Amino acid sequence: MKAMVVHSFGADAVFEPADLPTPKPKPDQILVRIEASSVNTVDTMIRKMGRDLPLSPEAPALLGMDLAGTVEAVGEGVAGFAPGDEVYGCAGGLADLPGTLAEYISADAKLLAHKPKSLSMREAASLPLVGITAYEGLIRAGIAEGQKVLVHGGSGGVGHVALQLAVHFGADVYSTGGGDKQTSLIEQLGAIPINYKSETVDQYVTKHTGGAGFDLIYDSVGGLNMLNSFEAAALNAQIATTVSLCEIDLSVAHFKGLSLHVVFMLIPMLHNHKREEHGEILRKLASIVDAGGLKPVLDESNFSLEQTGLAHARLESGQAMGKVVIDH
Repeated sequence: MKAMVVHSFGADAVFEPADLPTPKPKPDQILVRIEASSVNTVDTMIRKMGRDLPLSPEAPALLGMDLAGTVEAVGEGVAGFAPGDEVYGCAGGLADLPGTLAEYISADAKLLAHKPKSLSMREAASLPLVGITAYEGLIRAGIAEGQKVLVHGGSGGVGHVALQLAVHFGADVYSTGGGDKQTSLIEQLGAIPINYKSETVDQYVTKHTGGAGFDLIYDSVGGLNMLNSFEAAALNAQIATTVSLCEIDLSVAHFKGLSLHVVFMLIPMLHNHKREEHGEILRKLASIVDAGGLKPVLDESNFSLEQTGLAHARLESGQAMGKVVIDH
């Protein structure tokens, strides 16, 4: 089968064509003919950092995590899937799991679900990693109807999904963006936009919460921005974050009694820990999508499998609006 692999890691690592054996499904696995995949920030991190990241595979490596495609065959013990089914999931590209930058993948059935009927393959491929991440963070933080919710980075991959899910769950949703394009998208997706470049945290907390702060904050920006999340939070508020690889002062969080939920959605893949929960979340997301509660946003770019390097560059440029997708 055709594939794109990296033979070494680093800032100058390149994807090269390769002809690899087509995998056969082992027990509890599904063989999927991949029709589209998408690029996530963690994919670019693995390409550049390699074994400096404890989740990276060994080189030469077949990367890529997200996929949408059609079931070709099912392994022994697999129930609920049959050849011809359209599926999606986040199923490889790290540790010892082969990735999705290929024509086929033999993936753990627990990590897959039937794709939303109302989405194209391209749209479905954009959703698994960011969708699971957004859903998990909101649920763990106790999202509830009527809450005032702030999503940092609402035009980004995780952020634009978290924003829509918070609206779906009945929250009063606000979201930060850094310019007219971003705030316009945030508004289109159903949240009240906040331009963090022209409004201070104190200003928008006063304007939108009367100074009380937000009940739940989803911080998909992370790092030092978590200090902004602490400042914007109400007393005893909940904060979910996807980017906590940093050293920060927790004093404000302490005096406000905040709860911090760190979301690292790759744990089931890395440790074979509760993988069935990913399949269950994907099924719930498909239901929300098909009910009109969630629509992934795709970047305007188009890339073939042979242009994987350009797809990575597009995401890293910071110019993409929505998910970068690769057609297979």
